[in-house]
Amino acid sequence: MSGQHLPDGTGGAPTAPRSGRLSRRRLLGGAALGGAAVGGAALGGVAVAPSRDDVTDAGSATGGVVAFHGAHQAGIVTPAQDRLHFAAFDVTTTDRAELEQLLRDWTDAARRLTRGLPAGAGAVGGDPLLPPDDTGEALGLPAARLTITIGVGPSLFDDRFGLAERRPAALRSLPHFPGDVLDPARSDGDLAVQACADDPQVAVHAVRTLARIAFGRASVRWSQLGFGRTSSTSTTQQTPRNLFGFKDGTANLKAEETAAVDEHVWVGVDDDPAAAWLAGGSYLVARRIAMDIEVWDRQPLADQEAIVGRTKGEGGPLSGGPESAAPDFAAVTGTAPTIPVDAHVRVVHPDAHGGARMLRRGYNFVDGSTGLGALDAGLFFLAYVRDPDRQFVPVQAAMSRADALREYLTVTGSALFAVLPGTDEAGFLGETLFA
Repeated sequence: MSGQHLPDGTGGAPTAPRSGRLSRRRLLGGAALGGAAVGGAALGGVAVAPSRDDVTDAGSATGGVVAFHGAHQAGIVTPAQDRLHFAAFDVTTTDRAELEQLLRDWTDAARRLTRGLPAGAGAVGGDPLLPPDDTGEALGLPAARLTITIGVGPSLFDDRFGLAERRPAALRSLPHFPGDVLDPARSDGDLAVQACADDPQVAVHAVRTLARIAFGRASVRWSQLGFGRTSSTSTTQQTPRNLFGFKDGTANLKAEETAAVDEHVWVGVDDDPAAAWLAGGSYLVARRIAMDIEVWDRQPLADQEAIVGRTKGEGGPLSGGPESAAPDFAAVTGTAPTIPVDAHVRVVHPDAHGGARMLRRGYNFVDGSTGLGALDAGLFFLAYVRDPDRQFVPVQAAMSRADALREYLTVTGSALFAVLPGTDEAGFLGETLFA
């Protein structure tokens, strides 16, 4: 899985937002949530704004509230939370002003939700003849380090909104790699929302709220729940395991590696003349990877370790040493390479791809059972990169051709999004796109 590195993973000034007028259709459809946050005044007596001491930086590993504002969106270098709700949306309006207002409304709601507040003033105790501004299932729950990260897909830059000339050159549908069995209903999208939290109900509530706000302007195309992160994005976190039982993301980029993050994650102002508006943003690769868990479980331990190129217990490379040891690809055992030539760790290692690295934020998933009684389970792969054509596509192509692990994996969904730059208290996510 290239970026699908299962076990190893080595692999303009803002302006003040306009106040949007709500139509009767949007109000009755529940979209009043977005407008209710404008001004951010009344809290309906349901939740109290956290003190400044409770608010942590987006890169902090502690605290219940992650700062929403900044040059970059939270949810990228933020220490990976335990739960995910991801959703891709199709924009249903053809009105550019409505699309812009949707992003304003989403930003206003995200400001509140990430502070542990209800989506609007009338969560309870509002007009009994109108739907409440907040659906209520997260009332009384802490913020749980909720982050909401928003991106735009290549299809948003068609002829509907006059944005074609602003499409970044790198933002296009990912190639169909050998072995992909893609379901269009699980792929692509105009907009993406990644909600991560340490409480699954908080993450689900966030996406549910944004979907309500989008009523009449955008609808959910597909979504994915995730649990048990499959990578660490901070040196404060231990390496987690995927559903094959191996440590995943050993050599993942970490938030503390600020120079490397600048090099490999954040888009620069000079990267693409047509897309200077994306500076401070990133590209997000999303791949839904089904894992043949039952078949894998029947393989001998030695075969599993040879396929991965690491030990299953400690996670160290087969060439020796602890998990943190660099793999020695020159080592031999007898006449054969100690780390097989088709081992996952060798095929996807940055040394084989010009030093290209990714910042991964993947999650395990189990979506019930298949018709044959096997688990419908796998890895929802998420990776942030500065240049998908250099950092993801070549690695995935190599994995599709030569990685022994590919026999146990089937990619069923695929998407690429441009993740918007961050914003300040007066702006909104996407403001630079519409400037």
